[in-house]
Amino acid sequence: MAYSEDVHEKLICNLCPHNCVISNEQYGICSIRKNENMKLELPFYGLLSALNIDPIEKKPLYHYYPGSSILSAGFYGCNFHCPFCQNYQISQETESVKSKKYTPPLELVQLAVNEGIPSIAYTYSEPVIHFEYIMECAELAHSNNIRNVLITNGYLNPLPAKELLSLMDGVNVDLKSFTESFYHKIGGSLEPVKEFIRLASELTHLEVTTLVIPGENDSEKEIMSIAEFLADIDTDIPLHLSCYYPVYKYKTPPTSIDSVLSLTEKASHILNFVYPGNVGLKEINTKCSECGNTIVSRKGYSVSTTGIINGKCSKCGGGIPFPVN
Repeated sequence: MAYSEDVHEKLICNLCPHNCVISNEQYGICSIRKNENMKLELPFYGLLSALNIDPIEKKPLYHYYPGSSILSAGFYGCNFHCPFCQNYQISQETESVKSKKYTPPLELVQLAVNEGIPSIAYTYSEPVIHFEYIMECAELAHSNNIRNVLITNGYLNPLPAKELLSLMDGVNVDLKSFTESFYHKIGGSLEPVKEFIRLASELTHLEVTTLVIPGENDSEKEIMSIAEFLADIDTDIPLHLSCYYPVYKYKTPPTSIDSVLSLTEKASHILNFVYPGNVGLKEINTKCSECGNTIVSRKGYSVSTTGIINGKCSKCGGGIPFPVN
């Protein structure tokens, strides 16, 4: 497989910034990529953790064909070890995976075609460590007029990142924090994620999500730093600030909804589109940047796009700064 090199009877996996040095018959940090007789293999190729049809807003993607459905393919393993992971059963547990049924890339794409679903999401656990499988799926998807969406932590080296992003039509990057110390605690580094975000902004539609955790990354200073970083790239990048709830190894009380709403309002002075997440059935709308008309209204996963007519604002006729059906 690509992105590996021999060194002293071991392999270096060059896919992500960990650049794991892997002994024979051992796995990298992700628990997915393996040295088999001095050849980097992916024993979990095509073994999916889940396959569901979701609303696009669940990814979350608010500026990418709002109101549409997406076929979500889930994976196993992760190159981070977040103690607050909402999908820890599939990201941190891989012992029983090989009993799963193999799903060939063509079968996945054909399912989207047969169901009339316009997009496939590579999601749930960290998909980029399944690089070869996603690349094959994505190429087949495009040849069948199906779009590709990546939901990722963005921890990928620049060369494979560029190769993968060139096949993606939309990406949501989970920006965990804006401090190196936080990333160190989950087994990573901030700078490669920032570089991935910059690259994604050049190559595809980009949205960013930050899970707001009390006492960890919920200071106004940190959230404003995230907003300023994104604004330096493009003020139209949507930022999703999501409430944290206790899960896995974290027992910290959940984020206050009022706190997230306040941070959302403040970040909105820097970015044009900031959305609260995990806040129940509160109405979360997108307004026309020219006249303030509500062009997309959302309540939970109920979505209305009646404010858009022929790809323009129904009130002022202004252009919509994202793809719509």
